[in-house]
Amino acid sequence: MTDKPIFAIVGRPNVGKSTLFNRLTRSRAALVADFPGLTRDRHYGEAQMFDRSFFVIDTGGFEPVNADGIVREMAKQTQQAIDEADLVIFLTDTREGLAGRDHEIAQLLRKLNKPTLLAVNKAEGMIRERAAAEFHELAMGDPHVVSSAHGEGIGNLIETALEFFPKKAIPDPRPELDADHRIRIAVVGRPNVGKSTLVNAILGEERVIAFDQPGTTRDSIYLDFERNGHPYQLIDTAGIRRRGKVTEAIEKFSVIKTLQAIDDANVVILLLDALQDVTDSDAQIAGFVLEQGRALVVAINKWEAADTEVRAAVERDYERKMYFLAFAKRLNISAKAGSGMNQILPSVRAAYAAATRKMATPKLTRVLQLAVQQQQPARHGAVRPKMRYAHQGGQNPPRIVIHGSSLDDVPPAYTRYLEHFFRKAFELTGTPLRIEYRVGHNPFADQNDR
Repeated sequence: MTDKPIFAIVGRPNVGKSTLFNRLTRSRAALVADFPGLTRDRHYGEAQMFDRSFFVIDTGGFEPVNADGIVREMAKQTQQAIDEADLVIFLTDTREGLAGRDHEIAQLLRKLNKPTLLAVNKAEGMIRERAAAEFHELAMGDPHVVSSAHGEGIGNLIETALEFFPKKAIPDPRPELDADHRIRIAVVGRPNVGKSTLVNAILGEERVIAFDQPGTTRDSIYLDFERNGHPYQLIDTAGIRRRGKVTEAIEKFSVIKTLQAIDDANVVILLLDALQDVTDSDAQIAGFVLEQGRALVVAINKWEAADTEVRAAVERDYERKMYFLAFAKRLNISAKAGSGMNQILPSVRAAYAAATRKMATPKLTRVLQLAVQQQQPARHGAVRPKMRYAHQGGQNPPRIVIHGSSLDDVPPAYTRYLEHFFRKAFELTGTPLRIEYRVGHNPFADQNDR
């Protein structure tokens, strides 16, 4: 399973939680917990510091749960983020000073059996001791003086947070198959699209719904099975329930579980619903899969229940909102009725094979030369980019490195043209493809091609 801790950023409104979230996640795409009826959501993203990766949850202002309207909903969202997290970053504002609400939040957090770090924000240009002085009253340990906007003190804060979770010497199972050659498959998607039904259909048996207890975030179920001599491991993120009092969150979508499943998987099955519109949440999940470089199969479920008009509308909606998934195999299935199910595992194996395909330098270079012969890159002023040779720079996802001169001026449209050309030549359906440009000496110039 993934060895990435989860940090929740909490605090009263306007203390700089989102600024800290953006600072940590940088340009990484954030997913939103898209819960029907909620107008203020919590955001999720992945961050990397000190050669470690971790998940970050940004929350709305922490207000009393007994409040009304949107404030109450924000408080419930924040509480669920705390339940999901392994560590809480309690953010305060030194410029506004210690507030009564800070004391209330501190009292709540002290009752939890969970690591918590106190951070005093907006301290740029201030003497650290003076900025932190009054916050010792919260009895939450030594305050970390930071500036989310300027990045000051963030490194020390995160370094301390990561010390609670020693890095385990576990090899990443994604680049190659596990020792028993099992392909890890994660089934992800919004609530009620049929994930549990699909999992049962793939396994050929009913399974028990997993309970998500407060504070337990790594309880996705890993199910080993074999089909036609091929071993697999299915990562089940379906049927998430929360024990305890029945609230609006009981059947809600666990974004953290989806992020972890995607991170652990070799291949992701993104499940959509033919009877529902393709939503921004679907696109955000797909975007995270693409960013993580995972091989992908898209399955549109409940196809047998949709009439001709609805099917046409779904296909138009998919082409418009999921245009960036043109590389992925799309299947129309019915997990309940069993139609189209015989295509699932062969498509998974094909996607994984494409993601781990080895491409010889001579053939890559020949394909590149053929692509350039058919369509040269546009000139940039008086200079036209020159592409001399290509070699493979990595797998899962495949990475093609192109060497030449003036390659900084290659337009994005031409890169997409090359991507399409390489995909067709090497049968790379089902996997993202990375193309990089480098200018410099040919490292293969003194070697014989094999």
